[in-house]
Amino acid sequence: MNAGPPLWLLAELTYRCPLHCAFCYNPVDFARHEDELSTEDWLRILREARALGAVQCGFSGGEPLVRDDLETLVAEASRLGYYTNLLTSGVGLTAERARALRAAGLDHVQLSFQDSTQEVNDFLSHTRTFDLKNRVAGLIKAQGWPMVMNVVLHRLNIGHVDRIVEMAQALGAEYLELANTQYYSWALHNREQLMPTSQQLRDAEAVVDALRERLAGRMRIFFVAPDYHEGRPKRCVNGWGSTFLTVTPDGLALPCHTARMLPGLAFPNLRETSVQHAWQDSDGFNRFRGTAWMKEPCRSCDQREEDLGGCRCQAFQLAGDAAAADPVCAKSPDHAVVQAALAIAERGEPPARPLVFRSPANSRRLDAPGAAGALPQER
Repeated sequence: MNAGPPLWLLAELTYRCPLHCAFCYNPVDFARHEDELSTEDWLRILREARALGAVQCGFSGGEPLVRDDLETLVAEASRLGYYTNLLTSGVGLTAERARALRAAGLDHVQLSFQDSTQEVNDFLSHTRTFDLKNRVAGLIKAQGWPMVMNVVLHRLNIGHVDRIVEMAQALGAEYLELANTQYYSWALHNREQLMPTSQQLRDAEAVVDALRERLAGRMRIFFVAPDYHEGRPKRCVNGWGSTFLTVTPDGLALPCHTARMLPGLAFPNLRETSVQHAWQDSDGFNRFRGTAWMKEPCRSCDQREEDLGGCRCQAFQLAGDAAAADPVCAKSPDHAVVQAALAIAERGEPPARPLVFRSPANSRRLDAPGAAGALPQER
């Protein structure tokens, strides 16, 4: 099918990161992908994607601030006419770098927190970053950037949403994204420890609804609901190969940031081909565009144009088939896998094992021949 332009370019500059979050979306085997694109490669990709029609560029990682050429890339993206976002933990953003990025034309910063308290924030990131993040929030405001604060919600912090909102307001965030954990990569490996109960979700959403009404006009609050609890799949990146173009640190062009896990798909490397070829002609981007690829029950479902069959990576992870119906859907023949995971969460028992934090050492261990898979065992 004919593809429109990739409106949103996500430039994953690096998998290096000083944080070790247990819910990180970077691939579990990230330690094997250390060969990063050069500055020249990224500059070419920015130009080619913009020529193809991309209008927004997010610089992410890992932690994009570990790249010494970030200011150069932001300046080129700004010159080309992108609206530019920096998605950061804050580690590495000094007053000097903030001024340099502002001068380069950076439009917007999204700052992540793990919780509203130092104890939980630093535990979840496995680093002492809470005080640093508070200082970085001040740097962001001092440069006049609109600030989005992002907090990933899960069993260990979802009861703190009222305090998280208070913190965001005190730090001057214009937008607060409360994103319930999506269970891919590291989060899937830690699913038993991270998945909240249905009551926890209901309570948190009620608190957020009340605070959203009270703070209307001062701060916008987005509560991103989890699909496991809803029984309805979400559109895969707004439609596979329709809006988002992700480029990994080592150059793979992907329709979403987790798609490199899918077997049997030829995702092109932009060291070797153009953005245009990758987006328009490659098997990886065309395989799941539209609805023609669908099998039952998706093919005859009256919601197929709404949810587009759900997430391809989730289908592969939970059903072993990237072309299957997303198992979070109640109509999926594999929905029992999701129900079993929810049943474990509802029991509220202590987890069977400790959290596994994202790190190069753990990446190599989990990627080693004979290592246990990322999917926790159902009980």
